[in-house]
Amino acid sequence: MTSPDVHREVAEFFKALGNESRLRLVQALIDSDRTVSELVEITGMSQPLVSQHLKVLRQIHLIASTRTGQTVTYSLDDHHVAHVVGDAFTHITDALADPRHSHDTQETS
Repeated sequence: MTSPDVHREVAEFFKALGNESRLRLVQALIDSDRTVSELVEITGMSQPLVSQHLKVLRQIHLIASTRTGQTVTYSLDDHHVAHVVGDAFTHITDALADPRHSHDTQETS
């Protein structure tokens, strides 16, 4: 059986990814390690906002940072993050392509 601590950490993981801006940053890091400037350009977010979201992602160990001189490069902490995010995008893309799927349809009992 999984411990309550693990459940709490998994919930924090999904909570962090539940923010669209942080999800966009993680998705950008799947392709390549990137600097804050590159992430600003890719996402269109302001530099302070990107830095704030990166701090949250670093605190829960979704991403890692490496400093070379004055440049800090961000990367995914491990391959599991890429798989979880990639699988989520595949799941939603497939569901949206299914004609039976509709956000406007309400099931009645």
